[in-house]
Amino acid sequence: MSIEVKVPTLGESVSEATVGQWLKKPGETVALDEPIVSLETDKVAVDVPSPVAGVLGQILVPEGDTVTVGALLGTIEDGVAAAGNVAVAPREEKPVAPASDTVAPKADAAPAATAAAAPSQLQAAADDAAAVAALSPAVRRAVLEYGIDPATVKGTGKDGRLTKEDVMAAAQAKAAAPAPAATAAAPVPAAVATAGRNEERVKMTRLRQTIAKRLKSAQENAALLTTFNDVDMSAVMAAREKFKDAFEKKHGVKLGFMSFFAKASVLALKDIPAVNAQVQGDEIVYHDYVDISVAVSAPNGLVVPVVRDCDKLSFAGIEKAIAEYGKKAREGSLTMEDMKGGTFTISNGGVFGGLMSTPIINPPQSAVLGLHRIEDRPVVRNGEIVIRPMMYIALSYDHRIIDGREAVTALKTIKEAIEEPTRLLIDL
Repeated sequence: MSIEVKVPTLGESVSEATVGQWLKKPGETVALDEPIVSLETDKVAVDVPSPVAGVLGQILVPEGDTVTVGALLGTIEDGVAAAGNVAVAPREEKPVAPASDTVAPKADAAPAATAAAAPSQLQAAADDAAAVAALSPAVRRAVLEYGIDPATVKGTGKDGRLTKEDVMAAAQAKAAAPAPAATAAAPVPAAVATAGRNEERVKMTRLRQTIAKRLKSAQENAALLTTFNDVDMSAVMAAREKFKDAFEKKHGVKLGFMSFFAKASVLALKDIPAVNAQVQGDEIVYHDYVDISVAVSAPNGLVVPVVRDCDKLSFAGIEKAIAEYGKKAREGSLTMEDMKGGTFTISNGGVFGGLMSTPIINPPQSAVLGLHRIEDRPVVRNGEIVIRPMMYIALSYDHRIIDGREAVTALKTIKEAIEEPTRLLIDL
């Protein structure tokens, strides 16, 4: 009996997706709830699990095609051997021929030997399939894409788990090894070669297309303006250095700079509500809570998971949430709910060495804080030139609802809170 595999509900306001990769081929066994196809939405990648144990039948939508919620993707043939539940059909018993009949050729012994070995071979295949299914979505896609046997790769993740970086390193090592002359070259994206000058065309992923559309939409629909300031990081760096070991020992997470800036942003957003507001039609929506979207670099592009209720969280709570989102982004396991909402965004280009930038707001939000690299620079303190660890910070905002005075005041509040961290404790 054929069981239909359909596009599941993808989340609020998400009605379509692109078929990113089929993780199984027709005729391959699948276990119950084992991912068989990966869909790319405008926010995250979603794995579609098998509704039953069986064998993948037809693939009705090829990779790269766009599908809507409820559309038919393929079929699963139910009631046959599947990974994790291997069953071997009994061999048909044939009557024994009389002695006077012609003796069967000895070649018939080969199928019998193969049939005898089949259970162990099927079990091994089932174990391999189960091992692949146990990996994270991002790692599983990489394993299948590059043809890497996960059992041959040593994991460097927590508890020895395999990471995507481990698979990529194994793939690079495999590519660098000399291949047999008879081995056919692996398929690569279409390329045009002219006298040693190459061009490669790669179709944009749905996530990248959506990022492009949203950023362009922000420029077209919002009245964008950016204001700058610089921050002396001496006090925060000293506090972090003094308490980082005790903080990690007590809370199980490292003390970073993002929690300081998140808390400083909370002060600014509470004092200047317009920076935490949104434009909806001809109305301005003000929020009495602070949900901060934290820009994180993922394998497929920039994503912005949301740390909710930052105004109520402790430093440890913020750091734990950011660390967890960073891990999920690297593994490709962020969900729709992780990125839903958000009233303000912090983007840290400093981790890549950026000195200064004009960040673009994350619609429908009205402001984004850009952080940059810390470097020693000469500054004047009490009439003397001294060297201090300085960072440029930028606040891009929608001038339709945020005036210049409000934007400058909000950024100044963040600067003062970072330079005098005691302000974060006394709400000043």
